[in-house]
Amino acid sequence: MGFLLRSAATIKTAVAASAIPAALAFSSHRRCSPSSSSSSSSSSTSTACSCSVRFPKFQNPTFVSLSLSSSNLGSSATARDLDHAPPALHMDAPASDFKPTSQNGAVLPELLTEFMVDMKCEGCVNAVKNKLQTVEGVKNIEVDLSNQVVRILGNSPVKTLTEALEQTGRKARLIGQGLPEDFLISAAVVEFKGPDVFGVVRFAQVSMELARIEANFSGLSPGKHGWSINEYGDLTRGAASTGKIFNPTAEATADQPLGDLGTLAAGEKGEAFFSGVKEKLRVADLIGRSVALYEREDKSDAGIAAAVIARSAGVGENYKKLCTCDGTTIWESSNNDFVTSKV
Repeated sequence: MGFLLRSAATIKTAVAASAIPAALAFSSHRRCSPSSSSSSSSSSTSTACSCSVRFPKFQNPTFVSLSLSSSNLGSSATARDLDHAPPALHMDAPASDFKPTSQNGAVLPELLTEFMVDMKCEGCVNAVKNKLQTVEGVKNIEVDLSNQVVRILGNSPVKTLTEALEQTGRKARLIGQGLPEDFLISAAVVEFKGPDVFGVVRFAQVSMELARIEANFSGLSPGKHGWSINEYGDLTRGAASTGKIFNPTAEATADQPLGDLGTLAAGEKGEAFFSGVKEKLRVADLIGRSVALYEREDKSDAGIAAAVIARSAGVGENYKKLCTCDGTTIWESSNNDFVTSKV
């Protein structure tokens, strides 16, 4: 199921032409009481703890997103009104010994990734921050205890971050990714739900000329498989009805269309993982199209699976914890509602 929402709080700032805005600080006091109904996956104490958390106004220069003038923004991506900026969060110090993360020969660009984590008190916050600071590629961490939200700036894959958060004994759900203040549509997701192939593909816009791609699959036959972004989202005949490989630009050639994602290498268990970037790819142009998987590396077969590309929530857009369609909370839902199969 999807959890779509927007932040309940709106920050309004008044900026003088020659002045730097003053930082504002807010103090929030929470008290955690012992409870017998705590999550089975979350470790909790039997004594009450008093927490004091400060949320200063966001001003760390390392989190300044890519600035694009209005002349550089096309119809597929435009600047977001500053009045819709996410609420101020606590900024943690940069992790030490930061090193870029690379996979499949590509260094991933930095990106904001947002999780909802089942945190109860300051002790939970410290445990989460301490764990994330050990993850390669994590550069900065923001924590909003009142909303149970953790934001991470870095180039670590989503899979790595999710595993690190779950290792703290707390439930974690990916709720946003990308740069929504710079792009109206900054993230997209593709879900393969079987019956044979399961997986998820995530696209995130990093700049007007670069998109970040992460993918996890299971149920593939061992070996190399071709995969691509195809023109249509028509799944009536599976991958066979999704059209040709997406190729909108004149710069791309017929031999190397823009939507050609190369190959995936599946291991003996049929699992494949990918993290990389694609130049000149705009996420907003992909909505409603599809990602197709092929049995052969050269994509000469009709395809073994396909799924439609859908818009995904950006950072600060998905704080809702209750699904209005069936009344299920984000913590009551199983992992299969968010990430299919084992990946």
